[in-house]
Amino acid sequence: MSLTVLSDEQIRVLLENLSYDEVERFVDTLRNALHEYSTGTQSIEDGVVHQPERTSVHSRNTGTTTLFMPSVNALGHAVKVVTISSPSSATLPAIRPTGSLTLYSPEGPPIGFLHAQTLTAFRTALASSCLLLKRARVHTLTVFGAGLQAYWHIRLALMLRGHTIHNVYIINRRFSDCARDTFKKIYGIPQEIKQREGWEQAQFSLLTPGYGEFDRLLKDHMRASDVIYCCTPSTEDLFDASILTNHEGRRKGRLIVAVGSYTPKMRELPRELLTQATKSHSSGLHYHKHATEGGVVIVDTLDGAMKEAGEIIDAGLAPKQLVELGELIMVQRLAREEEESLASQSSTDDSSVTESSDRLDLSSVTSAMSTVFGSDSGKSASGSGSKRSLSKSPARSPARSPTSPGGKGSSSSFFPPFHRRQSSKNASATEEKPQTQQQEPYSRDKHLSRWLTVGTVIYKSVGLGLMDLVVGFEIVRLAKEKGLGNHIEGFSS
Repeated sequence: MSLTVLSDEQIRVLLENLSYDEVERFVDTLRNALHEYSTGTQSIEDGVVHQPERTSVHSRNTGTTTLFMPSVNALGHAVKVVTISSPSSATLPAIRPTGSLTLYSPEGPPIGFLHAQTLTAFRTALASSCLLLKRARVHTLTVFGAGLQAYWHIRLALMLRGHTIHNVYIINRRFSDCARDTFKKIYGIPQEIKQREGWEQAQFSLLTPGYGEFDRLLKDHMRASDVIYCCTPSTEDLFDASILTNHEGRRKGRLIVAVGSYTPKMRELPRELLTQATKSHSSGLHYHKHATEGGVVIVDTLDGAMKEAGEIIDAGLAPKQLVELGELIMVQRLAREEEESLASQSSTDDSSVTESSDRLDLSSVTSAMSTVFGSDSGKSASGSGSKRSLSKSPARSPARSPTSPGGKGSSSSFFPPFHRRQSSKNASATEEKPQTQQQEPYSRDKHLSRWLTVGTVIYKSVGLGLMDLVVGFEIVRLAKEKGLGNHIEGFSS
């Protein structure tokens, strides 16, 4: 067994030159891991998936906070240690997030030691890209912040949707060295890569509060945007809520991503924006001149968001108003496969379509998901409290055997075709479901699909150690394949 050691520069070079297919593999790998985490495809009772609460220490001398984030899944286990500037240390020199990620095999020997600066920004942006890829229109981006997180959100958007992107507006507190470095990196990307990714004609601009027309341009940029990325460690709202919540602001759907704040005292998004997004709409309907709304805010981890996301806490959102990214990112593709399968069957046997539709049991999705569809189903399965205790398995849904309706091999399966390993208590508690919980699959899927592709979607991330583990292992695999890094053979202790 070898130990792979990768510097930040080696990781940066590797990630900067990814092909579309390689980025897509990263997205698929992370998507599968988040789906397992959120839906309980694997559980801690099996000793496979475990995401403990992260711990932190604060240094008064440097004004920094060091985070320790362990995680375990089928690949092995990992511990990331990263140091960041605290928002209260404005008088001390700012420190870019830096640290390391150590990867271990399931048996224990370390197999990877990676610098964490670029990796952390990349994996956060990669999770956001799971939603970006679903958007029907990505022409204009507005990005708050000019640091590494902002850069990698822009960079991955260009890699994945560069052929459609026309304008990128960067909004920062001032024209800082960090902003200068970000522009330098963007313009320094080789012309052949820009052409390959299709954004050689895209326009980039920087707006700061010092400009006389700042307020007007801020509103214009945000209203024109299809995607808004918030990547700043802010302790106050980045913009006035009315820009997006009044009648004019709601006419257009946008993907709004907030990844910069990570403590209860920090926030980037205004409270009114979140309360507007989480209003329930009877029968899944919305005002016809407003963009489709889902009634929930998407988060990477429910437990983390409820404890650490200042916006969520400030807005007083309840767990039932949140839905994890892992619960959504597989649903649209699988539901589309279901619809195609049903359409195929309808040409030969209408009765089989009805039977197959009846088998599609959506009640195993959490109560927040029922809000997305404008339905009350699923409440009995999860209640109004948190869906996962911090000390217990992330398992959400009942096990499905390969031979059961909707299980492996069935065209009506709502989940991916792999065996869902669960504790026996979870399986027995939800073994039978009332007939009243079954829903019309087409109407539910249609609303979800429209919301994710053209509606107003808000995603809040506070970070998840599992993301580092999954992306770290994939980076090590790719580095070995391309001959990058130092690989110490025979390293077993």
